[in-house]
Amino acid sequence: MIFVVLGSQKFQFDRVLKKIDSLKNAGKIKEEIIAQVGYSNYRPSSFENFDFIEKEMFDQYIEKADTIICHGGTGVIITALKKGKKVIAIPRDSKYGEHIDDHQFQIVALFSKLNYLEALYDVDDLEKVLHRSKQKKYRTFQSTNAVFVNELRKDIEKIGKR
Repeated sequence: MIFVVLGSQKFQFDRVLKKIDSLKNAGKIKEEIIAQVGYSNYRPSSFENFDFIEKEMFDQYIEKADTIICHGGTGVIITALKKGKKVIAIPRDSKYGEHIDDHQFQIVALFSKLNYLEALYDVDDLEKVLHRSKQKKYRTFQSTNAVFVNELRKDIEKIGKR
């Protein structure tokens, strides 16, 4: 199953939905697709989709999915990587009115450079990137939150002793 997650920012991400819908309608994507489309205006005809779903349902779809196709937000990327999912991340592009800036390009490029995911910069390459992601081995994501919290705790304790 493919779970499509397009974020909660108040911007559409129609070009991604149109491409996925066209590939599904053409039979080039065989897997079941579920999508949380957020504030997108386009409504796919070939797969189930929701504006937003409750966290419990969101977590169930993440668990069930083999592949997550998402925007370039860190929340969904890290959530999917922690669950060991294959991730295809597409940065929102300000020139299409998908965000106010292009910071998601930097996020996606970094995760891709570290071999955690597939970066997709041109939605016309989606079929090729989806195929490649099925063949490729990615680096396992290890959260460093515990290290950060321990270092922060030590720093706070040092401040408290002054």
